[in-house]
Amino acid sequence: MNPKASHLLDKYGIYLALVILVAFSAVMSPTFLNPENLRNIVNQQAVIGLVAIGMTLVVVTGGIDLSVGSTVVLSATMGLYAMNAQLAKGASEPVAVLVALGTGAVVGALCGWTMGVLVARAKLAPFIATLCGLVAFRSFALTPAKAGEVRSSSLDIYPGIGQGGLPWPLVGNGQPMVTWNILVLIVAAVLGWLILERTTLGRNMVAVGGNETAARLAGVRTERVKTVAYVLTGLLCGIGGFLQAARMNSVSTAQVGTLYELDAIAAVAIGGASLSGGVGSVTRTVVGVLVLSVIQNMLVTLEVSQYLHGAVKGAIILFAVLLQRGRNSE
Repeated sequence: MNPKASHLLDKYGIYLALVILVAFSAVMSPTFLNPENLRNIVNQQAVIGLVAIGMTLVVVTGGIDLSVGSTVVLSATMGLYAMNAQLAKGASEPVAVLVALGTGAVVGALCGWTMGVLVARAKLAPFIATLCGLVAFRSFALTPAKAGEVRSSSLDIYPGIGQGGLPWPLVGNGQPMVTWNILVLIVAAVLGWLILERTTLGRNMVAVGGNETAARLAGVRTERVKTVAYVLTGLLCGIGGFLQAARMNSVSTAQVGTLYELDAIAAVAIGGASLSGGVGSVTRTVVGVLVLSVIQNMLVTLEVSQYLHGAVKGAIILFAVLLQRGRNSE
């Protein structure tokens, strides 16, 4: 392939893929381009988007985080327990909701810090360390709830966060086009892009993932950089858990967060990040999330068995990794 054409494909291929998928879906289903459907496609994947943004930071440093789904459910569960305890004590709903958000964010950050310490300081392989987190964090959520559902005691503000959004524009059913989930995703994407592309921390993440030994010799505090990447990922998972629980006004400890790590890794991979580290883009990852969302919507429209959806996502990851390997060998 012509080098210039290859460069353009590398740079804009993911955007072209999204356009093609949207066009195909619009042809297959006339209702696809309905504003309400487009809102739902993004809104339903907003939490995955937050997790994938964090995963991008970790992957760029040369790591992986399999514990993200369990971090989401643990953060959501602890946040709900904290909020319900405040409401039982007579606290106002705004205060209780802020406690839920704060608790979820802190729990998520602590989970990320734990993973970061195990990887960066204890020198455990990221796969092993975060696999332990995947199992442990969910068990911490399952135990107090006895593997059941934890329901919110809030009747107004908390579920309103899950269903509300900006007052304009509104879609046909009178609901906001830009929900709070979507707005938080946009803000997180902008901040993630700034961190990775415009800060010393971001440049150090790329350096660590590209060549950790060289980065260390150049004065980069590699252990700290890795730990910060995991902490930021955990923080985003904590915020995502808060939003997920608000959307349902409850959290199912056995189901919430299941396979989120697969979705996040798939989004990062099809976004062009190198799973060996050193290369990644928050913008492309978000587009990768949208690609997965459109594919999910298309599979439902075509009435493909839901049991095959995981196989499709696995195939996407495999294709993206093989494509990256092919580019690196050129």
